[in-house]
Amino acid sequence: MGRTRKNTRNRDDISAGVRGIIAGSTEGKCDIDIPDPFCLLIFGASGDLTKRKIIPSIFRLERLNLLPRNFFILGSSRSEMTDDEFRDTMRDAVQAALPDDFSASAWKTFAKRLHYLPVGYTDVKAFKRLSRHILPLEKEHRTNGNRIIYMATPPTVLESIIQNLDDSGLSKKTTGYTHVVIEKPFGRDYDTARKLNILLKTFFEEKQIYRMDHYLAKENVQNILMFRFANSIFEPLWNRRYIDHVQITVSETIGVEHRAGYYETAGVLRDMFQNHLLQLFALIAMEPPSIFEADRVRDEKVKVFRSMRPFPVDGIDDFVVTGQYGEGKVHKKNVVAYRDEPGVAPKSVIPTFAAMKVYIDNWRWNGVPFYLRSGKRLASRKAEISIHFRPVPHIMFSQSMEEEIEPNTLVLRVQPDEGIKLSFQTKNPGSKICLNPVVMDFTYPKVFMLNAYERVLLDCMQGDQMLFVRADGMEQTWSLLTPLIEKLESAIKTDMFPNYVSGSSGPPEADALIEQDGRRWRPL
Repeated sequence: MGRTRKNTRNRDDISAGVRGIIAGSTEGKCDIDIPDPFCLLIFGASGDLTKRKIIPSIFRLERLNLLPRNFFILGSSRSEMTDDEFRDTMRDAVQAALPDDFSASAWKTFAKRLHYLPVGYTDVKAFKRLSRHILPLEKEHRTNGNRIIYMATPPTVLESIIQNLDDSGLSKKTTGYTHVVIEKPFGRDYDTARKLNILLKTFFEEKQIYRMDHYLAKENVQNILMFRFANSIFEPLWNRRYIDHVQITVSETIGVEHRAGYYETAGVLRDMFQNHLLQLFALIAMEPPSIFEADRVRDEKVKVFRSMRPFPVDGIDDFVVTGQYGEGKVHKKNVVAYRDEPGVAPKSVIPTFAAMKVYIDNWRWNGVPFYLRSGKRLASRKAEISIHFRPVPHIMFSQSMEEEIEPNTLVLRVQPDEGIKLSFQTKNPGSKICLNPVVMDFTYPKVFMLNAYERVLLDCMQGDQMLFVRADGMEQTWSLLTPLIEKLESAIKTDMFPNYVSGSSGPPEADALIEQDGRRWRPL
């Protein structure tokens, strides 16, 4: 499943504090293996993603002694830069991203691993220069031919890069492995995603392709399967007999910020639902895999997508609500409407909010609705999954109590305070008949934790595809959402938006979507 070598660095090299926290109460059973030597080739090395996420993540992994001694990074983009200019730019980026972890002496060592070569993405001659440039670096850093090719670029240039990788020989099998990392968005609909998959598979095997969804690497997302399948008090209840409905919420207080160019072509359904929310949905709904292995887990997720009930073309309003934020206040600060953001069209009809009701037509979940919602400029920043259990079939206290008894709810918090919360009823002390809701709350300790990008980068180095999306899963989610998106885009009129105030919980129609079923959203 992965290419790891525990002795690449002596286990004593890893700081005692980090090792202790990784081990926790398991007395050393939860080690992090050190990957083999590698070259990380980044296309889009001058871009925002490289500065904010990729290089800071690699730097922190190196600071934690979780990387091999032999590795290097070769940045490439259309910008003209020397090695030293690239190093200076990345130094500023890492210092801004990791002010508490930055060390001048550590950076001096790390900077020697950074190299740069400008490349035009449509220029095959430039790719051939890159191919010749990488060979002496691999020899110098003794990386054994292991290459990770990271596409931190706009999707419009992916086809040119993939084709030129092959024409220049960079995609050909070396003495080691070649892994290709593709950032989202992976296509913008079913046809473009399938076309990109076909192109990738022309030159690479599926086991070499790592389609990134960093949400899958968040600590409590990884915990979902462990929690479900390792606890006998929950798994027997995880079905239509005991669960009334499920809510999945990913809300943001920020607006579109600097991403208007991308967001105007995507919107919330392409940006959040096709990947993040449907991946969370699949982890909650999937059947237990036969073995905890990447492809077996991904098999079960694909089965969930295949069992999703298609959205009806007629009567779509009973299943999906979209919105766009207007002006308002967030954290007591006035904010502008989406249409007034820099780079946004004055009459844009791009949705920044969506809520939907989804059904799974299989034995476990028949008749259980899943309510999904996500949006920008909402009342709070949170990502959570709440499992709402059915009320008990007979309330023997009904004649003695005026208030309705709330059913049990299990909440899996993904961010910002990752943890698990379970609510249940107990007798209020001193009373004859008075129930009191009690909450059991576990929060992950604020100590050592790899962030999402650190985790997926480390897994990619180790050859572990558990947290990456497979081709059939990607195409299946697009096949479900593409007809819906096309229907919504053809029906939206300019006077429909904005339809919710910034700092609110979204449009009123979203409340009606769940209230018509006699339920209500968990508050933001």
